[in-house]
Amino acid sequence: MFNININKQEIKEWIVTIAVALVLVVIIRTFILDTRIVPTTSMVPTIQPGDRLFVEKITLHIQGLERGEVIVFEPPVQSGLKDDLIKRLIALPGDTVETKDGKLYINNVAQDEPYLAEPIQYTEKEVTVPEGKIYVMGDNRNRSYDSHEWGFADIKDVKGKALLTYWPLKRVRLW
Repeated sequence: MFNININKQEIKEWIVTIAVALVLVVIIRTFILDTRIVPTTSMVPTIQPGDRLFVEKITLHIQGLERGEVIVFEPPVQSGLKDDLIKRLIALPGDTVETKDGKLYINNVAQDEPYLAEPIQYTEKEVTVPEGKIYVMGDNRNRSYDSHEWGFADIKDVKGKALLTYWPLKRVRLW
Protein backbone atom coordinates (compact mmCIF):
# COMPACT_ATOMS: atom_id res chain seq x y z
CA MET A 1 0.00 0.00 0.00
CA PHE A 2 1.86 3.02 1.27
CA ASN A 3 5.58 2.96 1.68
CA ILE A 4 6.37 5.33 4.54
CA ASN A 5 10.07 5.81 4.88
CA ILE A 6 10.72 7.61 8.18
CA ASN A 7 14.08 9.28 8.33
CA LYS A 8 15.11 10.24 11.87
CA GLN A 9 17.32 13.09 10.62
CA GLU A 10 14.42 14.59 8.66
CA ILE A 11 12.13 14.39 11.70
CA LYS A 12 14.79 16.08 13.83
CA GLU A 13 15.12 18.90 11.24
CA TRP A 14 11.35 19.44 11.21
CA ILE A 15 11.21 19.61 15.02
CA VAL A 16 14.05 22.16 15.11
CA THR A 17 12.42 24.26 12.36
CA ILE A 18 9.06 24.31 14.15
CA ALA A 19 10.69 25.12 17.51
CA VAL A 20 12.66 28.03 16.00
CA ALA A 21 9.50 29.36 14.31
CA LEU A 22 7.57 29.23 17.60
CA VAL A 23 10.35 31.03 19.48
CA LEU A 24 10.46 33.73 16.79
CA VAL A 25 6.68 34.22 16.97
CA VAL A 26 6.82 34.61 20.75
CA ILE A 27 9.72 37.10 20.56
CA ILE A 28 8.08 39.14 17.79
CA ARG A 29 4.65 39.28 19.50
CA THR A 30 6.15 40.08 22.90
CA PHE A 31 8.71 42.73 21.96
CA ILE A 32 8.16 43.99 18.40
CA LEU A 33 4.74 43.63 16.78
CA ASP A 34 1.31 42.50 17.89
CA THR A 35 -2.18 42.48 16.41
CA ARG A 36 -5.50 43.80 17.67
CA ILE A 37 -9.10 43.49 16.52
CA VAL A 38 -11.08 46.64 17.28
CA PRO A 39 -14.26 45.70 19.19
CA THR A 40 -16.09 49.05 19.60
CA THR A 41 -17.12 52.25 17.82
CA SER A 42 -15.06 54.53 20.08
CA MET A 43 -12.54 55.35 17.31
CA VAL A 44 -15.04 55.80 14.44
CA PRO A 45 -14.57 57.17 11.79
CA THR A 46 -10.80 56.60 11.98
CA ILE A 47 -11.04 52.93 12.96
CA GLN A 48 -14.15 50.82 12.45
CA PRO A 49 -15.34 47.91 14.62
CA GLY A 50 -13.77 44.73 13.28
CA ASP A 51 -10.70 46.47 11.83
CA ARG A 52 -7.50 44.54 12.42
CA LEU A 53 -4.36 46.45 13.32
CA PHE A 54 -0.68 45.79 13.68
CA VAL A 55 0.64 47.47 16.83
CA GLU A 56 4.36 48.14 17.02
CA LYS A 57 6.12 48.17 20.37
CA ILE A 58 9.60 49.54 19.62
CA THR A 59 9.35 53.30 18.88
CA LEU A 60 7.50 53.77 22.15
CA HIS A 61 10.74 52.99 23.97
CA ILE A 62 13.03 54.85 21.56
CA GLN A 63 11.10 58.01 20.64
CA GLY A 64 8.52 58.13 23.41
CA LEU A 65 4.93 59.21 22.87
CA GLU A 66 3.52 62.15 20.91
CA ARG A 67 0.14 63.83 21.07
CA GLY A 68 -2.20 62.60 18.35
CA GLU A 69 -0.85 59.06 18.10
CA VAL A 70 -3.25 56.13 18.26
CA ILE A 71 -2.06 53.87 21.07
CA VAL A 72 -2.91 50.57 22.73
CA PHE A 73 -2.79 50.50 26.52
CA GLU A 74 -3.96 48.63 29.57
CA PRO A 75 -7.03 50.38 31.01
CA PRO A 76 -6.72 52.07 34.38
CA VAL A 77 -8.39 50.37 37.35
CA GLN A 78 -10.89 53.23 37.75
CA SER A 79 -12.31 52.49 34.27
CA GLY A 80 -13.58 49.11 35.42
CA LEU A 81 -12.40 47.61 32.11
CA LYS A 82 -10.17 44.58 31.66
CA ASP A 83 -9.28 44.42 27.93
CA ASP A 84 -6.65 46.67 26.32
CA LEU A 85 -7.98 49.91 24.84
CA ILE A 86 -7.23 51.68 21.56
CA LYS A 87 -7.50 55.48 21.82
CA ARG A 88 -5.89 58.66 20.57
CA LEU A 89 -3.24 60.16 22.85
CA ILE A 90 -4.49 63.66 23.62
CA ALA A 91 -2.19 65.00 26.33
CA LEU A 92 1.08 64.18 28.07
CA PRO A 93 2.26 64.91 31.62
CA GLY A 94 2.06 68.65 32.39
CA ASP A 95 -0.43 69.42 29.59
CA THR A 96 -3.81 70.99 30.33
CA VAL A 97 -6.97 69.64 28.71
CA GLU A 98 -10.38 71.28 28.43
CA THR A 99 -13.48 70.75 26.29
CA LYS A 100 -15.90 73.59 25.62
CA ASP A 101 -17.98 74.98 22.79
CA GLY A 102 -17.63 71.70 20.85
CA LYS A 103 -13.81 71.85 20.82
CA LEU A 104 -10.85 70.30 22.56
CA TYR A 105 -8.25 72.66 24.03
CA ILE A 106 -4.75 71.50 24.88
CA ASN A 107 -2.66 74.03 26.79
CA ASN A 108 -5.38 76.63 26.00
CA VAL A 109 -5.08 76.10 22.23
CA ALA A 110 -8.11 74.88 20.28
CA GLN A 111 -7.21 71.70 18.39
CA ASP A 112 -7.91 71.06 14.72
CA GLU A 113 -9.25 67.51 14.69
CA PRO A 114 -10.50 66.63 11.19
CA TYR A 115 -10.74 62.94 12.15
CA LEU A 116 -13.61 63.43 14.64
CA ALA A 117 -16.98 61.82 14.00
CA GLU A 118 -18.78 65.00 15.13
CA PRO A 119 -18.20 68.03 17.36
CA ILE A 120 -17.87 67.34 21.09
CA GLN A 121 -21.25 67.63 22.81
CA TYR A 122 -20.05 67.92 26.40
CA THR A 123 -18.02 70.32 28.49
CA GLU A 124 -15.12 69.40 30.73
CA LYS A 125 -13.33 71.82 33.02
CA GLU A 126 -9.60 72.27 32.57
CA VAL A 127 -7.47 69.51 34.08
CA THR A 128 -3.70 69.14 34.23
CA VAL A 129 -2.19 65.77 33.37
CA PRO A 130 -0.06 64.58 36.33
CA GLU A 131 3.44 63.13 36.03
CA GLY A 132 3.42 59.53 34.87
CA LYS A 133 -0.08 59.85 33.35
CA ILE A 134 -1.64 60.46 29.94
CA TYR A 135 -5.02 61.68 28.73
CA VAL A 136 -6.69 59.64 25.95
CA MET A 137 -9.89 59.98 23.96
CA GLY A 138 -11.67 58.11 21.20
CA ASP A 139 -12.28 59.89 17.89
CA ASN A 140 -15.99 59.19 18.34
CA ARG A 141 -15.88 61.57 21.32
CA ASN A 142 -19.56 61.53 22.24
CA ARG A 143 -19.70 57.73 22.30
CA SER A 144 -16.28 56.88 23.72
CA TYR A 145 -15.61 55.72 27.24
CA ASP A 146 -12.28 57.46 27.82
CA SER A 147 -10.31 59.91 29.98
CA HIS A 148 -13.11 62.47 30.02
CA GLU A 149 -15.12 59.94 32.04
CA TRP A 150 -12.59 57.87 34.02
CA GLY A 151 -9.58 60.17 34.24
CA PHE A 152 -5.95 59.55 33.41
CA ALA A 153 -4.19 56.41 32.24
CA ASP A 154 -0.72 55.38 33.37
CA ILE A 155 1.98 56.10 30.81
CA LYS A 156 3.73 52.87 31.86
CA ASP A 157 0.67 50.87 30.72
CA VAL A 158 1.06 51.88 27.05
CA LYS A 159 1.80 48.72 25.08
CA GLY A 160 2.34 50.14 21.62
CA LYS A 161 1.33 52.41 18.76
CA ALA A 162 -0.98 51.65 15.86
CA LEU A 163 1.21 50.88 12.84
CA LEU A 164 -1.07 49.53 10.13
CA THR A 165 -4.70 48.65 9.57
CA TYR A 166 -4.37 45.46 7.54
CA TRP A 167 -7.98 44.23 7.39
CA PRO A 168 -10.38 44.69 5.75
CA LEU A 169 -8.31 45.26 2.63
CA LYS A 170 -10.41 48.26 1.52
CA ARG A 171 -9.35 50.04 4.75
CA VAL A 172 -5.62 49.27 4.67
CA ARG A 173 -3.84 52.26 6.17
CA LEU A 174 -0.32 52.97 7.38
CA TRP A 175 -0.37 55.07 10.52
